[in-house]
Amino acid sequence: MPTTTVSIHAPPEFLTFPASVASRNIHKLSTVTASWRMSMDSGSFQTKKREELSLHIQHPAAFDPKWDTPRQPDLRFDRLQIPEQDLKELNKLEFGQFVAREALIDEEYWTAAWLRAESLWENRGNDRYADSLKKKYADQEFHAIRRRLIGPYGQKSKCIITLRKQDEKVKRTVLKSVVGTLDLSIRSLLPGEIFPGEHGKAPHFCNIDGGGEDRYSYVSNLVVSLSARRQGIATNMMQFVVETAKSSGVEHLYVHVDRNNKLAQQLYDKMGFEMIEEASDGLVEDNTFLLRCRL
Repeated sequence: MPTTTVSIHAPPEFLTFPASVASRNIHKLSTVTASWRMSMDSGSFQTKKREELSLHIQHPAAFDPKWDTPRQPDLRFDRLQIPEQDLKELNKLEFGQFVAREALIDEEYWTAAWLRAESLWENRGNDRYADSLKKKYADQEFHAIRRRLIGPYGQKSKCIITLRKQDEKVKRTVLKSVVGTLDLSIRSLLPGEIFPGEHGKAPHFCNIDGGGEDRYSYVSNLVVSLSARRQGIATNMMQFVVETAKSSGVEHLYVHVDRNNKLAQQLYDKMGFEMIEEASDGLVEDNTFLLRCRL
């Protein structure tokens, strides 16, 4: 039987921790079975801004505002939050005035993408093209999120968001509800890799079976909006991700963190992440550390 091969010519995604993202129809929610639900008190955590780079997102320095994005789907920016009664069977983590869960609709994907764009241009208030560039960047990241959800064979991806809890007295749009986001992916190590993105070990062509002991989970693109910081959102989103990764059957959760971002490193240390020393030399140029948490 012939073996499927895929060409690999790309670095891993790199998680940054700035201070300060195929749509599914909501009627499918009834097919989701709840396996766990958690409640936590909000904590206090402050992060540090830096620019981020990933396999799917262009760095602003190389960003071309003339690049044409795919045709935009019919987004409704006045769309209200999904009714709570439609989310009863969905895995989620409630803490304080917020709730973390998987994004479900295009408007949530787009808002997550917009938060990522805002974080990159946060300290560029004097750039007269900032608004135009943010919009273009958000559109590109929105389509990148949707592509990652489909994913190549053997890989799964989820866009995780944190929203303000619904209030019977206040009707909020999706755009004003989402305050945090990150990506969680389930992958497999490439042949020759001991840990994700090990430089120089993966061949250009490899077999992919999407299973076995080489499967792992990976976090990237963690962003919290400016208006919602210091309320434990980053910590609780990561806790939600840990439980989600466990339910997927993987044994390890990885994340790249900027070497100068001490606050992010402190957060991951409290959650049980450890630095992979043997990966450090290969990440000097990227100025990141690779951290791992045993689930």
